[in-house]
Amino acid sequence: MILIGMFDSPFVRRVAISMRLLGLPFEHRNWSVGRDFDAIRHYNPLGRVPTLVLDDGETLIESSVILDYLDECATPERALLPAAGPERRRALKLMAIAIGGAEKGVLQLYEQAFRPPEKRHAGWVARCRSQSDAALDELERDAATHGGEWFVGGRMTQVDITIACVTTFLTDALALDASRRPALMRRVARCEALPAFREIRLPFAAPQST
Repeated sequence: MILIGMFDSPFVRRVAISMRLLGLPFEHRNWSVGRDFDAIRHYNPLGRVPTLVLDDGETLIESSVILDYLDECATPERALLPAAGPERRRALKLMAIAIGGAEKGVLQLYEQAFRPPEKRHAGWVARCRSQSDAALDELERDAATHGGEWFVGGRMTQVDITIACVTTFLTDALALDASRRPALMRRVARCEALPAFREIRLPFAAPQST
């Protein structure tokens, strides 16, 4: 399989880490949506990442779709999301909060990269930042309220992977305040200390306009 996209994207990174944890080998194409837009569109008409090219040539796009496929490839015991019931609903809710915060973070970065300073919408950027902050605040409340090492089910799941990737991205790219979220950061640090997380990480670099 071929995974397209740079590891400074939390969406690409969560797919890559999941594949590593599930023992699914892949070839990585470290392509940027700015620099390599035309190359990416050969596989994904939207020119977005992550894009996963399967061994038979089929292409999957959007990280949530790719992660669903990866769980299909795993045995039920190793799947990274609970199969059904309250634990699955809780997992999906927490992931939606994290991904929503990441998406608002990306919008802030692209506003800075692609819009001239005199045309930037300061109020809109501030609103996006407040939404990214709110996402991390909600994850902090959940981590502080529920004991244990992991978010759902007493083991590492896709929730932990996604939240770690998103939190690291937001704190690196937007300098959001980690000190006010100690419970969340303890869980993120536990993930980031694992080999798969250490190996699959790219320091964030601000997107460049083209």
